[in-house]
Order: sequence, then structure tokens, then C-alpha cells
Amino acid sequence: MSLDVFLRHRFPDFSADVSFSAPAPGVTALFGPSGCGKSTVLSAVSGLLRADEVRVVLDGIVLSDLPPERRRIGVVFQEGRLFPHLSVRDNLRYGLRRAPPGPIDPDETVELLGIGHLLKRYPATLSGGERQRVAIGRALLSQPRLLVMDEPLAALDAARKAEILPYLARLRDSLRTPVLYVSHAMEEVARLADTLVLMEAGRVIGCGPVGEIAARADLPLALGNDAGAIIPAEIAAHDDARALTVLRATGGAAGASSEGARFLVPRIGLPPGSRLRIRIPASDVVLALERPARISANNVIPGTVRAVREAPGGRLALVEIAVGDSLLLSQLTPDSVAQLEIEAGKPVLALFKSIAVQVL
Repeated sequence: MSLDVFLRHRFPDFSADVSFSAPAPGVTALFGPSGCGKSTVLSAVSGLLRADEVRVVLDGIVLSDLPPERRRIGVVFQEGRLFPHLSVRDNLRYGLRRAPPGPIDPDETVELLGIGHLLKRYPATLSGGERQRVAIGRALLSQPRLLVMDEPLAALDAARKAEILPYLARLRDSLRTPVLYVSHAMEEVARLADTLVLMEAGRVIGCGPVGEIAARADLPLALGNDAGAIIPAEIAAHDDARALTVLRATGGAAGASSEGARFLVPRIGLPPGSRLRIRIPASDVVLALERPARISANNVIPGTVRAVREAPGGRLALVEIAVGDSLLLSQLTPDSVAQLEIEAGKPVLALFKSIAVQVL
């Protein structure tokens, strides 16, 4: 099953020429700077924009051949857009009113979103995060073939984002509904996305598994503060004497080994076997050819250089490192690359502190 999107559309001052394919179900994130065309894609997919050329196929069904009301696409906007005169319960029932029979259970949805205690309240009494959770529930209860979310957390402050992200992760893991998710916040993409579609100026410049695209040295994402590896992992063990947790990577892009790389992070209060994601910023990854005798970085990970790229302007070099079946990315100076004679195929050690690893 896959989601295939082709779109061409010209505005007076902007044109979009977009094509991508992503596995479904799963979360496909459209990521890029403001004005790059992400919301245009969502509008065309959902039928809110009558595009010059568009073809949207989900599981063999050509959604773009259907009128918008028959596409069965649930839409969640930046603002919840709840009916202010209806209670939470009645807002949710609105999603059910014209829904065909489907697999999404109302009680399970309420539980997954943690909104059971809100059912009798009205939108004006809810926080921004609560309103968005109700809006997501209403969209899901319409039994959509596809859920599209247009920067659903953009209007929320950091605390409200932190509140709602775990609920979105629970939905991703529990439901089989494909999601097309627009964001320009890497934190959201790293936490939620399975497939990353990287956009720039109305074009797709990269598409693939999130761990692969995030660590690509040849993409603009590698040049900024958001650059870094995104790796699915599970808790292998706890080292209580050192107040550390051992994580084992559970899959990635390089495909070099069935045994996942292991990383040390500060102690996590979850049991062994718990699954999570980690992000390792490229600016925190140092490379070496030999293991240092004494060093404060707990993670000294053997890997192989997959690619090296010097950024425009010559002030930054980007190095992809295959580590087991995962990828790391390192931002170095060109001088460091020259001093270590780093090139594709060379064995290296990737060094980074435990506290540099962001546990998502």
C-alpha cells in the first residue's frame, strides 16, 4: 500500500511541481521553509485547491478523480476549528454523523487522545492543546482513508506542543490510518514521521525514510541547526551504577548489519524493551581514527564513511557515517576532513556525549 502524489500548479508568483511516493500506512511529513509549497500540496490532495494537474492515489484508489466530499480525507488545520456552540462530545459526534462504517472506534479514539474527561466541556474552556486533540478526534471519527494535518501544532506554545506530541505518537503507533503531515519544525518530524518529503521552492528535493533523509549530506537540511541523525531504538539495559541507559538501534537506512548499534544516554525511566527514537545532532558528532585513551564522551561508535560533501562557501564539510544499519551525520571543517584524510569507505570512530543524544 502506498500514497502517490503528483501535482503541478501555477500561482501568479509561485509554481509547484511535486511528485512523491510513500509507504502507507505511516506518517509522511512534508518539511521545508515557509512558502515552499507544503500547504499547497495538502490543499490539492484534500480537494480544497483545484490544481492545474493533480493525481493522488492511495492503495490503488485514485482519490483525485473523486469530488472532495467523497475522498474521505480528514483534515486538521492549525486552529482546531471546533464548533463553539457544541460540547466536545457533540463535536466528536459531528465527525461520526456521515461517516461510513470503519475501523476507528470512538471509545478507543477518546482514550488514545486522553479527552474522556473533556466530553461535557465546550471549546472556549479548553486549552490550545486540548482543542487540537478534540479536532484530531473529530477528523478520525469521520473514518478517513487519509488524515491530512496542516501544521497542527504551529499555533501552540512549547508547553502545549510537548503536551500533544505524545498523543500524536500514540495515534501513529495504534491506528492504521495514513497521515500526511505538514511541518517546518524538525522536533515534530523527528518524533512522528516515518517518511520525510523535503521541499524547497515548490519542488521535492528529497524523499525517503526519515532516518535516511535527515542524515543525507547532499541535502540542504544537513547545513543547518536541524541537521542530525534520527534513529529508532529500544532500551537494551540500564547501567544503574553509572546512571546510564543502553539503547540499541532497531533499524535504519544503511542496511549494513542486522545487529543494531548501541548508544549510551542518561538514565531513562522506562523498562528494557521500550521503543523510542533518538536524535543525534550533527554538530555534536566528532570523528577520530583511533580510540582516545581518556575522553568525556561515553559514545565511541565504530562506523564507515559513506559520503563526504563540502558545503558551498568552503566553511563546512558534511560526513555521512554508516553505523550498523543506521546513519550518523557529522558537521566538520574542511581542514578536519583533510587532516584525517576522510573519504568514502574509510573506517572511523564517531564520538559524542551521552547528553548530546536527544531522546524523543
